Parts: sequence; structure tokens; C-alpha cells
Amino acid sequence: MSFDHLKHEKYISLVTFRKDGTAVATPVWFAEREGRLYVMTRGDSGKVKRLRRDPRVRVAPSTIRGSVTGEAVEATARVLPENEWTVPKALIRKKYFFARLPIWSPKNIYLEIKPE
Repeated sequence: MSFDHLKHEKYISLVTFRKDGTAVATPVWFAEREGRLYVMTRGDSGKVKRLRRDPRVRVAPSTIRGSVTGEAVEATARVLPENEWTVPKALIRKKYFFARLPIWSPKNIYLEIKPE
């Protein structure tokens, strides 16, 4: 599977899984490069906590409110170490004007998502 159908989307629904298997969907900004997706999020968010325990995710195009608008893809995600943030940070800032503004939390981190 690939993320080709997401290239021109503005938002994706990122689904992570609780310990009991319950899916939790969150609409997020993302950028794509070389078949991988990158997401900026707070390091103390619930989705990051769930990802650290279970890297399985599902991504699908969505609206800003999280309504899924297309095909979902099973994938795996990982929290990127800080020394790997340069590319995802630049990609997201290029795609989203508001990501360039100095209003974001210093607790933000970056995720990398690869299709299965």
C-alpha cells in the first residue's frame, strides 16, 4: 500500500489504538516525502502515548474536523528523535503557513508514518 492518494490532501485522520484495541482518530496536518508521512504533534499528547505502546496506525484523508473522505491505509508510526526533525519541520512549514508562526508549543515533536 502507499500514500499516493494523500499527496494533495490538507488533513489526515490519524488513528491510534488504546490498550483495549479501541481506535482513536485525530485529524492532523501532515507532509509527505518519499512515501512517508510526517506529523507534528505535542510529545505529551494521548496519540504519542498510544504510539509508544503500539506503533500500528491507520491514516485516511479527512476534513479539518476529522470526517474521513477517502480510503484508509494501515501503517506504522514512530516518534522521531530530535536529530531527525529538520526535514519534517521544513516540509510541514512549507505546506502550512500557520506552522511557520511562533505560536507552537516547545513540546512539539515529529512522527514518521510508513505504509505496511
